[in-house]
Amino acid sequence: MPCFTYILFSTRLNLFYVGVTNNIEKRLIEHNKFASCFTSTGVPWTLLWSTSKTDRKSAERLESRLKNLTRKRKIEFMIKYKDGISQELSIKILNQLM
Repeated sequence: MPCFTYILFSTRLNLFYVGVTNNIEKRLIEHNKFASCFTSTGVPWTLLWSTSKTDRKSAERLESRLKNLTRKRKIEFMIKYKDGISQELSIKILNQLM
């Protein structure tokens, strides 16, 4: 079953959040509806980047690698793999963070 690795951004916290899900739309709604203790403080969260992997294990491996990147390296990664950038707003946010 396909699984997504994704990167969210909170303007309130000026922070990235990296996660894995099999339903990215539903998960973003959950993050923004206070379904998670950690992400509840950063609402609203914006989906900046995502990619689909063939299985959960592959998605979790990428998640682990992304979580270990510095903030600067996460931004560079998203720009390098811009096919995963979710919308025009995400590009504007990334450019402001550079």
